[in-house]
Amino acid sequence: MIKQISVFAIAMGILLPSPMVFAQEAPKPAPTAQSVQLYNQGVDKLAAGNYNGAIADFSQAIKLNPKDADFFYNRGYAQHSLGQYEKAIADYNQAIALNPKFAYALGNRCNASYLLKKYDQAVRDCSTAIEIKSDYPEFYIYRGNAQDDIGNHKVAIADYTDAIRLSPKHANAYYNRALAYSRQKDYAQALKDYNQAIALDSKNAEAFHNRGLTYAAQGEQKKAIADLEKAAELFKAQNKAENLQKVQENLQLIQNPTRNTDPKP
Repeated sequence: MIKQISVFAIAMGILLPSPMVFAQEAPKPAPTAQSVQLYNQGVDKLAAGNYNGAIADFSQAIKLNPKDADFFYNRGYAQHSLGQYEKAIADYNQAIALNPKFAYALGNRCNASYLLKKYDQAVRDCSTAIEIKSDYPEFYIYRGNAQDDIGNHKVAIADYTDAIRLSPKHANAYYNRALAYSRQKDYAQALKDYNQAIALDSKNAEAFHNRGLTYAAQGEQKKAIADLEKAAELFKAQNKAENLQKVQENLQLIQNPTRNTDPKP
């Protein structure tokens, strides 16, 4: 199960890779009009999802102006979006070297480090990002994800709770907090958060899947089956074949408990 946002995290569900990184929209003044033009072209390509094209433009802009943190940051964002996390981190490093107070670069480096399972680095970066910009909920979610995978579930829950305080309708914050509660086997609290996550995002297949497995752990088979069937329907519509297969396998295990095998993540 991969943290939403944001890796398979617990034995009860599936999460989506969702970095939730973003680009700087406005460039700082650059010494040449050409570098600004290339930068703006890159941002337009980011918005269109043309990440390779954006990387090419930002790389040309960097050659003309290697002292602008935004240029490196946005190239890192494009690489991040392509799953090229090591390259993204290298660019975030450059952005942070040029601008040590670049909270979003620190936050994105935190997320990329988390996805590479470099949890201690992720915690450090998000903690620094929060010191600089304490009102951005994603930083708390990223740090919570790392803390949760380290095993610091209570600390993770506190981070997710801070994210919810800042953004009370943040479905992913409720969803990830539910996972942390599940890891503590606090299924009652987990169910409350899964319910809230689903109320805020009715297409969250992972939340239906995990809630269903939580119901199964409590012996509520009918509710479990209903949730897993809904998760299967959503995964099929979303063309997520691997996740769909996991749900179908778990449905079979729940519907045939005599097989004496627990549902798998």
